[in-house]
Amino acid sequence: MGGPEEAIRTRLERAGQAHLLRFWAELEPTQRASLRDTLAQLDAEELSEHCKRAAEACAREQGGRGQAGRLQGNLEPIPAEVLGSVCRSDGATRARWEEEGLRQISQDKVAVLLLAGGQGTRLGVPYPKGMYDVGLPSHKTLYQIQAERIRRVEQLATERFGTQCVIPWYIMTSEFTLGPTEKFFQEHNYFHLKKSNVIMFEQRMLPAVTFDGKAILEEKGKLAMAPDGNGGLYRALVDNKILEDMDRRGIQFIHVYCVDNILVKMADPIFIGFCVSKGADCGAKVVEKAYPTEPVGVVCRVDGVCQVVEYSEITLETAQMRNPDGRLTFSAGNICNHFFTRGFLQEIAENFVAFEVLREDEFSPLKNADTADKDTPTTARQALLSQHYRWALRAGAIFVDANGQRIPEKHSLSGNEGSPVVCEISPLVSYFGEGLEMYLKAKNLQSPFVLDEAVMKSMAQHE
Repeated sequence: MGGPEEAIRTRLERAGQAHLLRFWAELEPTQRASLRDTLAQLDAEELSEHCKRAAEACAREQGGRGQAGRLQGNLEPIPAEVLGSVCRSDGATRARWEEEGLRQISQDKVAVLLLAGGQGTRLGVPYPKGMYDVGLPSHKTLYQIQAERIRRVEQLATERFGTQCVIPWYIMTSEFTLGPTEKFFQEHNYFHLKKSNVIMFEQRMLPAVTFDGKAILEEKGKLAMAPDGNGGLYRALVDNKILEDMDRRGIQFIHVYCVDNILVKMADPIFIGFCVSKGADCGAKVVEKAYPTEPVGVVCRVDGVCQVVEYSEITLETAQMRNPDGRLTFSAGNICNHFFTRGFLQEIAENFVAFEVLREDEFSPLKNADTADKDTPTTARQALLSQHYRWALRAGAIFVDANGQRIPEKHSLSGNEGSPVVCEISPLVSYFGEGLEMYLKAKNLQSPFVLDEAVMKSMAQHE
């Protein structure tokens, strides 16, 4: 090895990472060129510091945990005074929160921030998850569903307060998903959102590191890279001047979510209104855990500080604790759905709240191919269709078979049960089940039924 390679080896030795070249002699010329290019982009001091921080963080984590890595700190459930609930609040309270949320949206103070760095590897597809079609009658992708929910909630705020408004959509990708995502949005005309209000940016990738601070080779000639998870969101917002853009637009509140939840409520006015009314700097939506050992993180307090504790860090005894009413003590399951003020993102303040929502209404992640037993295209599709079926029944619709006979109704569906009929309602028609009575009340409908803007206009004309 000589020339540029020797210089790279010298820098790696200085960073304590010379092992990354241990297979150099076995590599093909193209593999050598690729690895050389990757390593040449890494600053030796920064790489050394990154690996050192990772090892120190691991040591701290282990120091705060006992046997099998379980947390040893004082765990407490989220205090009642900072926990709101959509299902345990009365209608007037929910309406007040929704009004406040729509008011903030109408004043252009709300943005949504999508975490979309994941590829569809576990789904078995070579493209970003947001481009996935779960098999709805409309064949809408996750990106289209989310774009249309943004358009609808903008419309609701405009109708309520009489002012045209915009919800900017910030999309944080990885180096693997930025190009395909940009191309996909261009090909679909940004789903009729204004291009200037869809802001894509890339989260930095850093070498994956072992517990003892050594960078990892994914293959003999390929460095394992991962999104900069430790503060990576904040770094990406600063590096890409996203906070500056939010400041210029007058954004004060940001709804952050993951791309794979088909039921996500974009810029949810009730959640935003709750957080604003509580004066929160940050907030998290939670769902009640389905069972004690469900593999989801738990939002709780550790030594007085609110945080998400991974399910693997909680002892079985703690996970199974129950309150006098029989509910799990640590029941607040994290669904990666957050509220932040812009001030929090800039200064990291600490006034935290949590907001409990119904799983069947707001959480059905898409993670695995249909060969898995959960979080698949089938479960995501069933969750959305079951929700829309419940909306239609609530609006007074009657579903009949091909002979005109009424199909027995099921009112208490969860997303996993599946609906007795296929009913899809476009987000452009209804954001969360509102306004459907005028189209569906006392109407006989046959499955499959799709209510989109064209059908809505046709129904209106026949009134």
